[in-house]
Amino acid sequence: MRVLFLGDIVGRPGRQVIGELLPEIIAENKIDLVLANGENAAGGFGLTKDVAEELFSYGIAVLTMGNHTWDNRSILEIIDKEERIIRPLNFNLQSPGRGWTVIKWKDYNIAVVNFIGQVFMNGNNSPFDIFDQYIEEIKKKSDIIIIDFHAEATAEKLAFAHYVDGQVAVLVGTHTHIQTSDDRILPEGTAYITDLGMCGACDSILGMEVESVIYRFKTQIPERYKIKKDGKYKLEGAIIDINEKTGRSNSINRIRIFKNNF
Repeated sequence: MRVLFLGDIVGRPGRQVIGELLPEIIAENKIDLVLANGENAAGGFGLTKDVAEELFSYGIAVLTMGNHTWDNRSILEIIDKEERIIRPLNFNLQSPGRGWTVIKWKDYNIAVVNFIGQVFMNGNNSPFDIFDQYIEEIKKKSDIIIIDFHAEATAEKLAFAHYVDGQVAVLVGTHTHIQTSDDRILPEGTAYITDLGMCGACDSILGMEVESVIYRFKTQIPERYKIKKDGKYKLEGAIIDINEKTGRSNSINRIRIFKNNF
């Protein structure tokens, strides 16, 4: 089974580059399943029903979320009903929505699970404890397990990856919007990369206009960042080959494709 997992989708540029490039990527690489982090897909902050439907129409099967899950309050209208959108499993246990979902591929059940880190992200339950609490239930309902770990600290991502190594097929990191060069198979067969990167504007700061970000750092005055819309766009993520019989991975290779503005 070959999976493409896309990094954080940032606003309209991220959605446009996916719409433009994804069909060709799927065809050329014989992709069976496309997943993506969608927590920045609507204007850079959160997700809406219309934006989710747009991304599903491009062939994305499941959207994971993160610390911006509740930034766009309209997600509350759909997150309990829409099984293709998952928020971190280790959010407050009273949070709406679900932290994992199962989709079918051929005769196999694929579990996609979302976790969020604790370092620099206050108020979340321990991903280690919640993993221990849910993993047996998830295993009973799935043949392959794929995790998006949405976290800031590299060490926390690595620690969690080694903790789950051999129990899941894939653990990919999201959130920093900066693609890392450490894609590899861990000792017990879990595919890993610290961060997938992002889909959005290249000449930006994390997909946002440079000036607005610099202004905030210089003045310490809160200002809502604005999506960078011109210049080149990029699509980043990783392609993972999974042995569906063992539930472990054979390979992981990051991808990075640039596209001129439309």
